[in-house]
Amino acid sequence: MEAYLFDWLSLLGRWLHLIAGIAWIGASFYFVWLDNHLLAPERKEAQDAGVAGELWAVHGGGFYHSQKYRVAPEKLPGTLHWFYWEAYTTWLSGFFLLCLLYYGRAELYLIDPAVAQLSKPMAIALGLGFLAGTWVIYDLLCRSPLGRNDRALGAVLAVLLALEAWALCHIFSGRGAFIQFGAALGTVMVANVFFVIIPGQRELVKAKLGNRAPDPIHGLRGKQRSVHNTYFTLPVLFTMISHHYAMTYGATRNWLVLIGLSIAGAAIRAWFVARHKAHERGGRTSPIPALIGIATLAVVAVALAPAQGNSTGAAPGQMAQIEAIFRARCQPCHSATPTFPGFAVAPNGMLLDTREHILASLPQTRQQLATNIMPIGNVTGMTAEERATVISWIDHGAPQ
Repeated sequence: MEAYLFDWLSLLGRWLHLIAGIAWIGASFYFVWLDNHLLAPERKEAQDAGVAGELWAVHGGGFYHSQKYRVAPEKLPGTLHWFYWEAYTTWLSGFFLLCLLYYGRAELYLIDPAVAQLSKPMAIALGLGFLAGTWVIYDLLCRSPLGRNDRALGAVLAVLLALEAWALCHIFSGRGAFIQFGAALGTVMVANVFFVIIPGQRELVKAKLGNRAPDPIHGLRGKQRSVHNTYFTLPVLFTMISHHYAMTYGATRNWLVLIGLSIAGAAIRAWFVARHKAHERGGRTSPIPALIGIATLAVVAVALAPAQGNSTGAAPGQMAQIEAIFRARCQPCHSATPTFPGFAVAPNGMLLDTREHILASLPQTRQQLATNIMPIGNVTGMTAEERATVISWIDHGAPQ
């Protein structure tokens, strides 16, 4: 019953996280698009009213007219819509999942004794430290004199985040490191909303209500953090789905994979943002960011490609020996009725409890064993010899 309730909490938490994330990212992408498509107003009354740009759009059978003011309108409307609960809900649901899965089951998903010998409390403390520390360092850099130079700030942040990816992959399991990296970026994104963007917007509103001239610095700071958030989005989304792809987090140099795919995501997003302003360049957009992203993806894909006939050199085991290894090391989780605590059903529905199931899952099994991802956290104590025996057996055609 405990495992069943755990699965329901995980399901509902993921569902909420996905819904809120779609709402937040959708709104964020839309406003970046909107901000970059604004044109100078043609009507004099709009110019005199302080309108910096406007846009006409058609959607859902109707016409929409959006306007952005240089700072604020002369008089605030009676109803003003805010966008922040989507961000807060995304982070809260994501942190719930992080605690439920990666901290609550740190011995399975966060700790890899082959990477670092960590106690569960130490692993959790380090994980929380990376979340808070990433935000503090990032925020200090943005508020420092370096923050006034976007290119220099971006370069420094890229280097520091690459170092963080390297460090995480040398502390936690590959799966845990990728999730921690995404959670750290996600924390920065929502902290930008909570500590900078929304307070700045509230200050603008207070200034208008108090008949004071709004300070444009709040808008400039909010814009800078919003731009950072949009570049962080695709790397964060990659880490969210990375646990489905052991070839990435299970790679020998998984930190390079994490850095490479994060660069690819940020570069591709940068191309889309630049494309939004193509009208300012006669409809032309440099393909360089997109090419960088695609080339990086290609390099990572080639680097991760399995070598043909890359057998371990170990003698292939006999079927009876192979079944015994699966019975001791795999079937506690991957069976119709798992016996390992905390699992109500086999992870990802993968069954390895019969000869037929074993033979039907050879490609997936080999990848998981070759990357040392399974058994997860090596909780069943599979030896290097057993691992090599099964891989060699598969490479020799799985003789029966």
